[in-house]
Amino acid sequence: MVEATKRRLLSALLLSLCLAGPLQAQTVTVRGRVEVTGEKKTAERKPRRATIPATVVWLTVAAGSDVRLDPPAPSEATRARLVQRNKSFEPHLLVVPAGSRVEFPNHDPFFHNVFSLFEGKRFDLGLYEAGTSRTVRFDRPGISYIFCNIHPEMSAVVITMGTPLYAIASGDGQVSIAEVPYGRYTLHIWSEGMGPENEKPVSREITIGENAASLGVIRVPELNGQRIAHKNKYGRDYDQPTPDNSIYQQP
Repeated sequence: MVEATKRRLLSALLLSLCLAGPLQAQTVTVRGRVEVTGEKKTAERKPRRATIPATVVWLTVAAGSDVRLDPPAPSEATRARLVQRNKSFEPHLLVVPAGSRVEFPNHDPFFHNVFSLFEGKRFDLGLYEAGTSRTVRFDRPGISYIFCNIHPEMSAVVITMGTPLYAIASGDGQVSIAEVPYGRYTLHIWSEGMGPENEKPVSREITIGENAASLGVIRVPELNGQRIAHKNKYGRDYDQPTPDNSIYQQP
């Protein structure tokens, strides 16, 4: 009788565990701080605090790790936009899940020719006039450096994510990634001073756990007000100054 009761209780326990589904992985909020390398000193020998450049960090599952992540779903309700206005892109930095569609509306009173020929999404939208728009689907993870073939001062960056674990550093350099499951990851770092012809994004393997939830200090190069070095879409230097040829003017 006692043994039969024990078997019934054990069966009920096993059934309840099956109905409850798999145990939830333990997670933690991971934090870090971005600092600029080689901060200079003023004449008074006091450190000059450099402006934190645009910086993005993200985690991908390391090889051999048993962590399982669902890829982030692209949002169809609110399509991302890189607006061309005053010979610039707004915003300058855009982070989107893989599969997202990004609109490129032209709000300037002249033509633009948006293109990207680097590691991320490769495309060339050709000449298009004020009041019109083009759309690009960023279908795989990567870093896309966006330029205009007419105006060399125009640049933007689209980082396409295949992971839900990413963050953009705040103005004071703080980084926070919520709900990171315990496990081994590769930490990726991109900052504004890195570009297609400058420093490449850096990465290193880390382990996240109960007593290991800090990314520590993330050091990045200073921007120094320089735009991303690049050629035009034909791989040649831009004409200087920016061409005022009538082909680029609105009628």
